[in-house]
Amino acid sequence: MTTSDTPVEAHDSEVVQRDRVVIRFAGDSGDGMQLTGDRFTSETANFGNDLSTLPNFPAEIRAPAGTLPGVSSFQLHFANYDILTPGDRPDVLVAMNPAALKANIADLPHGGVLIVNTDEFTKRNLAKVGYESNPLEDDSLQPYAVHGVAMATLTRGALAETGLSKKDAERAKNMFALGLLSWMYHRPSESTERFLREKFATKPDIAEANILAFRAGHAYGETTEAFAVTYEVAPARLAPGTYRQITGNAALAYGVIAAGRTTNLPVFLGTYPITPASDILHELSKHKAFGVTTFQAEDEISGVGAALGAAFGGALGVTTTSGPGVALKSETVGLAVALELPLLVIDVQRGGPSTGLPTKTEQADLLQALHGRNGEAPLPVIAPCTPGDCFSAAVEAAAIAVRYRTPVMLLSDGALANGSEPWRIPSVADLPTVDPGFATEPNAPDGSGEFWPYLRDTDTLARPWAIPGTPGLEHRIGGLEKADGRGSISYDPDNHDRMVRLRQAKIDGIEVPDLVVNDPDGDAETLVIGWGSTYGPINAAARRVRKLGHSVATVHVRNLNPLPANLGEVLGSYRTVLCPEMNLGQLAMLLRARYLVDVKSYTKVAGLPFGAEELQDVLLDYLTGSHPESAAEITGAQA
Repeated sequence: MTTSDTPVEAHDSEVVQRDRVVIRFAGDSGDGMQLTGDRFTSETANFGNDLSTLPNFPAEIRAPAGTLPGVSSFQLHFANYDILTPGDRPDVLVAMNPAALKANIADLPHGGVLIVNTDEFTKRNLAKVGYESNPLEDDSLQPYAVHGVAMATLTRGALAETGLSKKDAERAKNMFALGLLSWMYHRPSESTERFLREKFATKPDIAEANILAFRAGHAYGETTEAFAVTYEVAPARLAPGTYRQITGNAALAYGVIAAGRTTNLPVFLGTYPITPASDILHELSKHKAFGVTTFQAEDEISGVGAALGAAFGGALGVTTTSGPGVALKSETVGLAVALELPLLVIDVQRGGPSTGLPTKTEQADLLQALHGRNGEAPLPVIAPCTPGDCFSAAVEAAAIAVRYRTPVMLLSDGALANGSEPWRIPSVADLPTVDPGFATEPNAPDGSGEFWPYLRDTDTLARPWAIPGTPGLEHRIGGLEKADGRGSISYDPDNHDRMVRLRQAKIDGIEVPDLVVNDPDGDAETLVIGWGSTYGPINAAARRVRKLGHSVATVHVRNLNPLPANLGEVLGSYRTVLCPEMNLGQLAMLLRARYLVDVKSYTKVAGLPFGAEELQDVLLDYLTGSHPESAAEITGAQA
């Protein structure tokens, strides 16, 4: 183990080229690990690497300091080629206290770099997390390349002339850690200093203190002999264009703004704050200049009610939530189905049931999205697959809602919402436009001069959208069943049967793209199918098993209702179909029921995304016949 707290003269370190690196910052939830990771990510994006991130933090606003439940971490995977996941295990772990070390050390492979803030390894802090002895002194960390750094002490020393109190000075130790890692990986620093000055513009003394701490960490790396090696990861070769780092929630917000432009409609967000969807509200509230109105309601029900009311009034109505909020909104979403009005419902899924795991990811709301309303209340469901894809999914969902006059459910999740990646900024001029086609005059086919609100478009089965107050277009509104065409209240059995089937036929008739299978060799017998944020781990695992000489195909379902027309053909083309999901097998169950294909399920509900290595092992079991189910299939086939 190497410990070095005293800087010496600057030295020349060996520079090692790497194609990829995974770094995890971990500390107490008050140590600023999310900010530290975000800043390192921003510098990495500016440098031109491809990247993927995984923030992981407690649900409590301030969990008990120094405890295992209070550990917050931020993992960043960056590379000189296109990557698909935030990485399985870190190459470098920065542990700011004993709790962070204990919570994360099992993920660090032997030989990995461990940077530890030695100031926090006191008897009291060690006892809080059950360490009977100091792991920095008992050789338990011998398998790792350990660097002990007294970050708090060095930070206080760097800020001694600022006049800040000891407590305030120590708060900047996360910037010291950021400076050290920025030096180790040759990250640019200009934008971080600019960010700190902007963030603390009203407190310039705090801004300069953080900058001094950042510079001190960078200088420490340059001058101490503890770090004999630094690393370089060259920029990735990305498709030409203008890029920015983006999270899934930010991409959803920008997608909603773009949808307002592509439909030429004002945007109204009626919502209630809920983790992990709240950032969409925060971002959209900044963009009134783009015709966006945000309304923070007193609860989930009034939020969606306001959004549906805005849709009735001729706006693009949007509501955002997470799983428990979808349950509360379900009655109003059902009303939107009956009214046949455009409404975009964004569900950023989290661990459940009930309050569940507010800050952890899951994709267990699929059945709720498809069927979680009373009566036959079908609606389209779309699931983005990466943080950047959230933008396109929002634009697509809004276009379907407006064209087909229906609420649309968009299923993101916590991993996408808080994760980030480089995103090529599209031109709004290149996005497809949708004409809302508001009704402007009476349309009764009998020449009576009346307005029939449920007279349908022959192509889409969409009903006319009439803005209230338009002369001659007065019509009934409400949740009671309407007469086909005329729109008057109807209890006629045959009419109800017809309206139910028309609403279902409208959803079934939505045009969605066919699936494109990734089967490089063209001879794979095993297909891995996924949806949502499993895209990255599934395809990363497939890359790995292909490098080992195995053939495997992958396909990802973006449109979950209606399903792509060629899905049945795709499923029937492979001997084994495996469906990994962060639930107990919801899509697998639906596919088995609809297509009568023996879809195998691999499930995980741990609040964390799949790892590529984890799915690689599962795939190898199936491909080699060592998995019990796959072995039985192979034996039967040979017999």
